[in-house]
Amino acid sequence: MQQSVSFAPSTITDPDAMGLGRLPPGVSARLQAIQGGRQLQRKLGALGLRVGSELRVEHRRGRGLVVAAGASRVALGGGIVDKLLVVPLPEDSGGNTTAAAS
Repeated sequence: MQQSVSFAPSTITDPDAMGLGRLPPGVSARLQAIQGGRQLQRKLGALGLRVGSELRVEHRRGRGLVVAAGASRVALGGGIVDKLLVVPLPEDSGGNTTAAAS
C-alpha cells in the first residue's frame, strides 16, 4: 500500500511576515515561507527564490509582480505571489533596505 505524502505550509514564526503582494515597489524583503508543495518550491528555487533569500519588488502589474533576486529579475503571477510570505528588511538612514549582517 502506498503512503500519501502531504506538504503542509511552512510554520511562520516571525510576526512581521506578510504576503509578498502587500509590499510596495522598491521594498526589499526576506522570503520567509513558500506555502506550496515540493514542485512549486523546486520551480522557485530554480529561479533563485528560496526560503531565506532576499528579494526586492521591482514593479507590479495587476496581482502579478516582478521581483529582483540577486542579479536576476523574475515575473510572478498572482497565484504564486499569494503563496509567498516575506519579512520586510529594515531601512538604513538613507532610505535603502539592508540585510542583517551575518
